[in-house]
Amino acid sequence: MATSRRVSRVAELIKREVSQMLLHDIKDDRVGAGMVSVTDVDVSGDLQHAKVFVSIYGTDEARAETMAGLKSATGYVRSELGQRVRLRRTPEIVFQEDRSIERGNRVISLINQLNQNRQIDDAVAIEEVDEFDDE
Repeated sequence: MATSRRVSRVAELIKREVSQMLLHDIKDDRVGAGMVSVTDVDVSGDLQHAKVFVSIYGTDEARAETMAGLKSATGYVRSELGQRVRLRRTPEIVFQEDRSIERGNRVISLINQLNQNRQIDDAVAIEEVDEFDDE
């Protein structure tokens, strides 16, 4: 088992290298269908498996197409990592879609709606109080 510090360093290194591959090296047109960014990498304690979390901006169709392209490029990504990163064994790579950014945006928009509704309710309440005072 590798130390937690080593696991996190390897995860950061994989994140950086896969991000570079997405920008410059992966030629599959499906990967370019949506805007893709690597949000996180989770490496197992024995450094044998790595989950690469990607955020994809675009329609549902573009997301599905991009994930299919990433799944087909997994072998290429692993072999490139083996050349770029010096490890005894290159970890198995699995791409997973990360929708946390979308969920965060949805929560923020819901909070904003609640704040707007609260401001409207407060304004109505103030008007009612003013009307009551006028009587």
